[in-house]
Amino acid sequence: MHTHIETLKKDMIHHISAAKSAESLKEVEVKYFGKNGLFNGIMRQLKDLSDDEKRTIGKLANETKQVLEARVSERYLELEDALMANLAESEWMDVTVPGAQPIQGHRHVLTQFMDEVEAVFARMGFSVADGPEVEEEHYNFDQLNIPANHPARDMQDTFWVANLPRHVLRTQTSSVQIRHMETHQPPVRIITMGKTFRKDSDATHSPMFHQLEGLMVDTDISMAHLKAVITEVLQQIFEDDSIKTRFRISYFPFVEPGMEADCTCPICHGSGKLNNGVPCRLCKQTGWLEILGAGMVHPQVLKNAGYDPEQVTGFAFGMGLDRMAMIKHRINHLRLLFENDLRFIEQF
Repeated sequence: MHTHIETLKKDMIHHISAAKSAESLKEVEVKYFGKNGLFNGIMRQLKDLSDDEKRTIGKLANETKQVLEARVSERYLELEDALMANLAESEWMDVTVPGAQPIQGHRHVLTQFMDEVEAVFARMGFSVADGPEVEEEHYNFDQLNIPANHPARDMQDTFWVANLPRHVLRTQTSSVQIRHMETHQPPVRIITMGKTFRKDSDATHSPMFHQLEGLMVDTDISMAHLKAVITEVLQQIFEDDSIKTRFRISYFPFVEPGMEADCTCPICHGSGKLNNGVPCRLCKQTGWLEILGAGMVHPQVLKNAGYDPEQVTGFAFGMGLDRMAMIKHRINHLRLLFENDLRFIEQF
């Protein structure tokens, strides 16, 4: 048996040295030291030996196993070193080569503008409210004093949702104001910004456009508050303290009285002409721009939201954010905001 152990030792050392990978070396380990390995076979035979032979052969077998286990560990390290050396040779890189600067994008001009507008209102104490773009008819029309068969519904070329009865793609963000009033008691001072949808498409209209609406409800809110807020907001948005506003009577079913608000042209500063005497194309030489719709919240809308119109009053206003961004940045066509043309986007 002494000779058998020496032979196993010699054979295993040969196989250890011949192993070219950690996987093949593992197979050698299993063959010799596994549960049914060759060395375990020797240990099982010890029971058939005399006591003297058990001591002698058992000691030799244990010493041999220790030597072989140490050799296996050494071989694992040798194989790992060889693998690292091969990787260093095949996958090396020159760390002195300057790195390539990754191309970084930036926020879209319209998103930038919306952030700026939100900051303006935040400084005036307004919070931001949000609501669903697929809206119930109840909130998009009924609660805003636009019941079924009301002529105002025809003014808003609506997209109805085919598989969702009495739901529309919201035509205005006013529905968010109603939802907010239903769950909040006065005083209320909010704006809402988001996508709205109507069947329009030309140089200044798109089937999808972004709208900003503001709402303030409290005791003794008047037209003076509305004019002050609108004037301050427009001056900050266009970064021009000389901007003035004027109001013209108009009709919106959810406000009474309703009005259109104009502001002096931020390009020609109300003169109708540019510095070189060229007529201003933006305001068509009038010096004024129609900028938004506004008015005092209709008493029926306050009632619909659960407010007492004898106790509180409020004003609301709405403007197209896309058009406002076009005016501020001198953009001449609405589609440029949505075509993802990098030549345009990278200018901002």
